[in-house]
Amino acid sequence: MDRSTEVQSPKRLIEALREQIARLEGPRPPWGDEPAVSSGWGPLDRLLPERGFRWGTLVEWLAPGEGAGAETLALGTARVACREGGALVVLDSAREFYPPAAARLGIDLDGLIVVRASSQADAIWALDQSLRCPAVAAVLARPRALEARTFRRLQLAAEQGGGLGLLLRPESARHEPSWAEVRLLVEPLPVAGVGGPRRLRIELLRSRGGTSGGSVELEVDHETPALYPPARLAHPANRRRAARA
Repeated sequence: MDRSTEVQSPKRLIEALREQIARLEGPRPPWGDEPAVSSGWGPLDRLLPERGFRWGTLVEWLAPGEGAGAETLALGTARVACREGGALVVLDSAREFYPPAAARLGIDLDGLIVVRASSQADAIWALDQSLRCPAVAAVLARPRALEARTFRRLQLAAEQGGGLGLLLRPESARHEPSWAEVRLLVEPLPVAGVGGPRRLRIELLRSRGGTSGGSVELEVDHETPALYPPARLAHPANRRRAARA
């Protein structure tokens, strides 16, 4: 089951985190030795300049609202990031995170730490400390607001820890300054039929030192964590027809 941490003060928070991370920490896992971690789906990786996300960086997943699919995609990336060991820390101040759903996406609950801070300041502090910890492979958070100075501090924390920071943010944040290595906009698309897979459009808004503006469409299976290209684009005949159009 998930290791859930509820705290009322920074002192209690650091004590709880140290105790839980100590059970996971050992020799530094190998994620820092690799140039990038896959998003979990090839076409999305090919949209990214590094063919994935660089370790020790922040990734912003922007979405127009709850349920748009950004959290599902971020958890898929976290699953890959934690594959070789290391903890996944989820900052859940709103108390909305549901571990069984994460388990269906392939998240190992034995390596999951859920932190429920009692204030925005404590949540940012916990995010900073989690990013700095070399035993943490990925951190998932939904910060309500980020000042430029705080954002920069989190970016340096990710560099120090070597893991991946996955930030779920509203679409309105796209016009704010960002220290994320990659910014992605996730938008839901109409579903083909009742009970059909979720369809998502992902746009690369920004990539530090790389190109921006490309996009890809995905379908997310309801039953498994696998992601699939839309059927009309996946079939070779359809691709040939699209090329002739």
